[in-house]
Amino acid sequence: MAETHVLFVEDDDVIREATTLALERDGFVVTAMPDGLSGLESFRANRPDIALLDVMVPGMDGVSLCRRIRDESTVPVIMLSARADSIDVVLGLEAGADDYVTKPFDGSVLVARIRAVLRRFDHSGGPQNGGPNTDNGSDPERGVLSFGDLEVDTEGMEVRRAGAAVALTPTEMRLLLEFSSAPGTVLSRDRLLERVWDYDWGGDTRVVDVHVQRLRTKIGQDRIETVRGFGYKLKA
Repeated sequence: MAETHVLFVEDDDVIREATTLALERDGFVVTAMPDGLSGLESFRANRPDIALLDVMVPGMDGVSLCRRIRDESTVPVIMLSARADSIDVVLGLEAGADDYVTKPFDGSVLVARIRAVLRRFDHSGGPQNGGPNTDNGSDPERGVLSFGDLEVDTEGMEVRRAGAAVALTPTEMRLLLEFSSAPGTVLSRDRLLERVWDYDWGGDTRVVDVHVQRLRTKIGQDRIETVRGFGYKLKA
């Protein structure tokens, strides 16, 4: 089994060294960088399997670095933030991060979150609740589901809108697969956290809200409806 290469960008020497050692003990290969510019150079040179980016790093902050990485790759990104209530969390998610971890963090928690993100990235798995009954051009036998001008190929992991390809990150794809497996059904934020983010405990629902908004900008703002007090649903 290939080793997982982690790019870790953190300017605090103690945190950088301690976290690097903890990740290496769990079998990860770690490239640690002290600032955003060197982090971007390392990303381009080494193409890691996942990136851990502290929000507040010199040279180029973590949010800007995340945005640059997302322009070039769908590699999963986890942001590290010192405050759970910080606007930086939302900015990082909006920039394309898949998840975030607040500092100070326990090494085992960080490892668990990394592995959860990697599972989402590696699994191509299609809808888990069975395909929807639709009369609008869907072809479940070949794994293609249609919702108006939106087509979701659950086997080829491709999405088209009005015939044009839509580029989604792995997390966005898994979120869309969850919605398309049950069109018209309201999915709670807690359910989406469990099914898409692999959380079997209550997590921060801002992760869901920001990713839903990102998905809307790509497949159509009116395609996913907010049901206040309950969650979201894909319009059938």
